[in-house]
Amino acid sequence: MTHNGQFKIFTGTSNPALAEKVCERLGKPLGDARVTRFPDGEIDVKINDDIRGADVFLVQSTCPPVNDALMELLLMIDASRRASAGRITAVLPYYGYARKDRKDEGRVPISARLVADLITAAGTSRVLTIDLHTAQIQGFFDIPVDHLYASPVIKRYIANKNIPNLTIVSPDVGRSKVARAYAKRLDAGLAIVDKRRVDAGSTEVLDMIGSVEGRNVFIIDDMIATGGSIVDAAKACRKFGAKDVYVACTHAVMCGPAVQRLMDAQLTEVVVCDTIPMENKQFPTLKVLTVADLLAEAIRSIHYSESVSRLFDM
Repeated sequence: MTHNGQFKIFTGTSNPALAEKVCERLGKPLGDARVTRFPDGEIDVKINDDIRGADVFLVQSTCPPVNDALMELLLMIDASRRASAGRITAVLPYYGYARKDRKDEGRVPISARLVADLITAAGTSRVLTIDLHTAQIQGFFDIPVDHLYASPVIKRYIANKNIPNLTIVSPDVGRSKVARAYAKRLDAGLAIVDKRRVDAGSTEVLDMIGSVEGRNVFIIDDMIATGGSIVDAAKACRKFGAKDVYVACTHAVMCGPAVQRLMDAQLTEVVVCDTIPMENKQFPTLKVLTVADLLAEAIRSIHYSESVSRLFDM
């Protein structure tokens, strides 16, 4: 080990509630770090605890405001490195800028790779994250990446509901592999919404692969941004004869009209995880599950050099 046997957890301002839950599970206090702003908006960071030689975990979702959250993380990494931390693990429950993971047209950046380079260059030793938008982003890092899945948390919740005649629905072909894994473990049916993108902000549903007629459906996705894709998938399920329509996702970005769209869609329930804070996003059919136990167990395993793969359910 490169650290002195102790580990400390710090957080920025993006998701302190989740960091506190993780510390509670581990029976450790949250580390003392100050994150403030200069009058001109620049971010100022100070680690108040002594971390020389320590195993440091920085919990920070790069969620809206994305640029502030990312800059806070980079400064906390740099501060930890200059304070002689033994090892620095960036814990990103939600990894922002992940949707730009390739050049799909000319003269555009690969933002997910740039963010990976920034995090690495700042001095990070390893990364712990949950449900990357695409798994290939792991390859953008030249340091170890532990990529966890929220599926054990969501799957357990769905199983405990004992929904009869259940079908798992993928909102597009790209998520079909994940939906198939859910369906297999829940002994449920499988359907895939076949759609095409009309423009940057809208899609058109063409067909339903598999049957949802007379079935209760759970639409599974990794994130809800504006809610357009999920609502289109829910409408498609009803069009093809589904009864109760549920939605589950890991990352509830929920920007712009998302909350109103989900409320207007008359979904039976919307299940999300707390990788992103849910202040001002609450509505009656929303259910928030915590990933604190998953992250706490992963942090414990990383610190004691134990296998993390036992946490991979899919």
